[in-house]
Amino acid sequence: MLFLKYSFRNLMVRKLTTLLTVLGLGLVVFVFGAVLMLIHGLEQTLVDTGSPDNAIFVRAAASAETVSIMSRDQAGIIKTQPEVAVKEDGAPIAANELVVLININKRKNNDPSNVTIRGTTADAFTLRPDIKLVSGRMFTPGTSEVIAGSAVAENFKGAGLGESLNFAMRQWTVVGVFDAGGTSFDSEIWADVDQVQQAFRRPIYSSVTVKMKDPAQFSAMKTRVEADPRMTVTVKREQEFYFEQSEATATFLRIMGLIISAFFSLGAIFGAVITMYASVANRIVEIGTLRALGFSRLRVLGVFLLESVWLGLLGGIVGLAASSLMSLVQISTTNWNTFSELAFSFALSPRIILGILIFAVSMGILGGFIPAVSASRRKIVDSLREA
Repeated sequence: MLFLKYSFRNLMVRKLTTLLTVLGLGLVVFVFGAVLMLIHGLEQTLVDTGSPDNAIFVRAAASAETVSIMSRDQAGIIKTQPEVAVKEDGAPIAANELVVLININKRKNNDPSNVTIRGTTADAFTLRPDIKLVSGRMFTPGTSEVIAGSAVAENFKGAGLGESLNFAMRQWTVVGVFDAGGTSFDSEIWADVDQVQQAFRRPIYSSVTVKMKDPAQFSAMKTRVEADPRMTVTVKREQEFYFEQSEATATFLRIMGLIISAFFSLGAIFGAVITMYASVANRIVEIGTLRALGFSRLRVLGVFLLESVWLGLLGGIVGLAASSLMSLVQISTTNWNTFSELAFSFALSPRIILGILIFAVSMGILGGFIPAVSASRRKIVDSLREA
C-alpha cells in the first residue's frame, strides 16, 4: 500500500505536467472508446433486430433480403414445415416479405438516401412482439397505407404520421409510427406485401420469416429444407442473419478506428515518456538515496513503472468518462450489405470498459518503461554526487 501511495504522490508533485499527460492520454482513449462503442452499437442494433425464436429463409447465397428472390410456391412449402409454430386457428406464424429500396430526402439537409420498404403482413408484429405502434394505427391490407419506423419518421421528409410518400407511381399515406426498440426495423417503412408486389411489379418474395415451436429444432428444419430439390434457399437463425448484415460496415469502422487510435496513441506515449523522463531528472538524488537504503534496481524500476501505470489509468478514466457521453448520440450511416440508411446509437458494455482501461494502462506502461529502466540503472555514487 505504501508503494502505491508513494508512486501516486510523486505524480501529484508535478501537477501541471501530470495533468497535460493525462489529458493527452484521455483524448486518445476517448477516440478509441468511441470507435468501440460505435461498432458495438451497430452490431447490437442488428443483432437485436432478430429474435432467437425466429428463423429466416432467403435465396441461397443471398447476402441481404434486397437481393433475395423466392417464389410463392417456395414460400408455401416453408410455411408447412412441422417446426413452424401455429396460432390457435392452426395458421402458421410466418410472414412472407418483400424488401425493396426507395430514395427519400432527409429533413435536416434535404440529401437523398436509400430507405428500406418492407412489404409484410400483420403477422410481422406477432413474430416481433417487441415492436409497438406508438402513434396512429396499423396499415389496412389492400390499401396504399404504410407505417414508418421511428427513426425514418423523424429523419425523412414525408415519413411522419399523417404525411405521404410518392414512390412506385403511387402516393402512400403514413398512418402509423412504430418503435422497434433501437433495432434496424426503426429504419424501415412497412406496407402490405401484396400492394408492394403490385406497385413494384414483383410477384415474388424476398424472404419468409417463421416462428419456431422449439428453437432447438432449427438444425433439423435447416437440413431438410436446404436438401429439398424444390427449394433454392438457405435457412438462418434471425439473429445470425442480421448480425451478418453488420460485418462489412463494422469491419471498415474497426480498421479505420484502430488506425486512427494507433496514430494518436503514439503522441500520447511520447507525452508519457517526456513526463517520466522529467520525473527521473528531478529525482536523481532521491533515486540514489533509495538505492543506498537497500532498494534493489528492480524495486526502483517498479516505482517508476507504477507511476506510468497511474498516468495511464487516470487517462483511461478521463477518456472513458468522455466516451460514455457518446451513448446519448444517435447517428445514421449506410449499411453496406443492404445499401440502405441505418440509424443506431453508440453503445457501452462492460467488455468495452475493460478494453478501454487495458488500452490506457498499456499506453502508460509503454511510455514509462524506458524512463523506468533508465532510473533503475543509475549508479548510487553518480546519483548522490549530484546532491
